Amino acid sequence: MSEHTPNHLQLELHVPDFEPVLDFYGKLGFKDVWKRHEGDVGDYLVMERDGVILNFWPGNKEVWEQPYFKDFSKDTKRGYGVEIVIPIENIDSFYEEVKTFAKVVEALKIKPWGLKDFRVEDPFGFYLRFTEPHNILDPKYAVPTEKP
Repeated sequence: MSEHTPNHLQLELHVPDFEPVLDFYGKLGFKDVWKRHEGDVGDYLVMERDGVILNFWPGNKEVWEQPYFKDFSKDTKRGYGVEIVIPIENIDSFYEEVKTFAKVVEALKIKPWGLKDFRVEDPFGFYLRFTEPHNILDPKYAVPTEKP
């Protein structure tokens, strides 16, 4: 990725500790691009794998005091209702490796839209879906609907 290429979307995950992030996402093949450790509010971590960029910010009191987040219990799974989709080449061998260290929520299988995928939960409750690379703009990859 060129340093002049704008990021059209950034995904920022709030986590309480970077060590489990570096360990878990490192095992998934993400590389630490840069990190800042200034204590609490100044901490930040950016990781990348094959063009997929994830940003991490510590879920500290600044997060819990924001108007949106303070309405939720601190033990609510952080990824509830959000699916992070990550395309993976050689998904069969990747799955065999990942299931040795991650909590698999749904095993690898071919989905009704014709692609293999599987899902795991990260250490903070974020829901990750790994799928074969495809162009989501092509409607052939839409979830099929039942015919009346």
